[in-house]
Amino acid sequence: MNAEIAIAYQRLNALGISAMRQLPNLVIALLVFLLFLLAARIVRKVVQRFNAKKYHHNLVLVLGRMTQWGIGMLGMLLAITIAFPSFTPANLVSALGITGIAIGFAFKDIFENFLAGILILLTEPFRMGDQIVFGNFEGTIEQIETRATKMRTYDGRLVIIPNADLYKGSFIVNTAYPERRLQYDVVIGNGDDIATAKRVMLEAIRAVAGVEAEPAPDALVVEYADAGVKIRIRWWIRPPRRADALDLQDKVLESVKAALTAQGIDLPFPTHQVLFHDQTEATDGDRRRQREGWPAGKGDVPEPARLGEVLRTLADGKRTPDA
Repeated sequence: MNAEIAIAYQRLNALGISAMRQLPNLVIALLVFLLFLLAARIVRKVVQRFNAKKYHHNLVLVLGRMTQWGIGMLGMLLAITIAFPSFTPANLVSALGITGIAIGFAFKDIFENFLAGILILLTEPFRMGDQIVFGNFEGTIEQIETRATKMRTYDGRLVIIPNADLYKGSFIVNTAYPERRLQYDVVIGNGDDIATAKRVMLEAIRAVAGVEAEPAPDALVVEYADAGVKIRIRWWIRPPRRADALDLQDKVLESVKAALTAQGIDLPFPTHQVLFHDQTEATDGDRRRQREGWPAGKGDVPEPARLGEVLRTLADGKRTPDA
């Protein structure tokens, strides 16, 4: 028993002596790591301040963070090498190479979204504050992160879209250009003069405050509709934001409706006419001269049944030849 205690004491003593020998290296490694962390913060601020005038604010923040992480990782590797001289960065690289494949498969989506976020920040197909349409979502971009982009819809909901989906998909940027064209289809009566209707509508559109004079509004006949003639009116607005578009469209349509009504131009709505031929009474028509349902000619055409006879036959559970 005393021999075992002596062996344990010797081992603990050896570990203590080894720790005391490593203590200076550990202290130096800790100091080096702290210095690198401090340098990383300073470099991040310098990078963000230097690029603030060249790039978008969100991209500047991401570049600063990436620079800070890179310097921090370098400091950690150097500190590990100082604290444990037998451990070299080559050993770390080889260890990461073994586990890198497993990590890559496990975090494939995260890495894909991260790279897509960096590309979006670099190419800037849209910026914070832009209004875009992506799939079934439409709203204002509030934040572009390295993993996902946050959109606020017009009804006040938050939509988080993975950057990989945005980068690989198609979307519409409504605020990419300073101007935007709106359009609406107006149907006038077939008996109304088309040239007069165009003139009245264009004058009404030009009188609305907020409609751009250049490019000028226009009106085009696009279809002979069921209820009349369809004329498409188009006009440009600035700025192209959703609220401005809805507000100006309301004013334009109200002005056009009032102008057409004042000029006596009809604004018809679809109507349907249903004709019932020779269904119940003999006075409804002569089947020998009808084309709907019965062939014309002198053939054997059944005589029309009167309504009372049909009702009595149905009540008796029988069926007339022409019922």
